[in-house]
Amino acid sequence: MTLRGLYAITPERPDLEKIRLALAGGVRLLQYRSKHADRAHAAAMVRLAQDFGARVIVNDDVELALELGADGAHLGRDDGDLRSARRRLGDRILGASCYDDLSLARAAVAAGADYVAFGSVFASATKPAAPRAPLALFGQAKSLGVPLAAIGGVTLANAAQLIAAGADLLAVITDLFDAPDVRARAAEYGKLFA
Repeated sequence: MTLRGLYAITPERPDLEKIRLALAGGVRLLQYRSKHADRAHAAAMVRLAQDFGARVIVNDDVELALELGADGAHLGRDDGDLRSARRRLGDRILGASCYDDLSLARAAVAAGADYVAFGSVFASATKPAAPRAPLALFGQAKSLGVPLAAIGGVTLANAAQLIAAGADLLAVITDLFDAPDVRARAAEYGKLFA
C-alpha cells in the first residue's frame, strides 16, 4: 500500500468548503478527527473526498469508519485494541499513534497497522502537552517496513527536514486549514513529494 504525501487532518469542527479546497489542491489522504462526530457532516465529507478520489481515515472510531464506508481508522493508545481493529477493518487502512516510542510502533506493526505516526515532532497548539518525538526516530523506524507519519507542528517551513529524516506522510491541521489559500497550500505540500 502506497501512503505518501500530505495527510490532511481535519480541525475539530471541519469546514466542508475548506476540505473541498484542500482536496482540489491535491490532498489524497484525509483524516476525519472530531470528538463530537456529526454523522451527517462526516458522511458528507466522506462523499466529497471520494468524489476527488481521496482516501478517508476516521480518527479513534473503527465503528464510525465502517458505518461511513471510510477507507480506514487511526487509533491512539487509548482508542481500542489494534488486533481487534485489524479484524474489524479487514483490508481497510489501520494507522496507529506511537508518540515518541519505537517499541509501540513495533507492537503496532505486529498487530497489523498499515502505518505508524510519531509526534509531536514540533510544538503543537492542538496538543501542547504531547511528548516530543525526535527526528532520529524516523530513521530508526524505517526497518518496520510501513509508512511513517509525522504529526505535531508540521509546517511548510519544517516539512523538508521531516521528509529528509524519513517521514512518508506529513500530518497537517493548522498550517493547511488556517492558510489564507487552502488550495494553494495543499498544492505546495504536494510539490515536496513530486
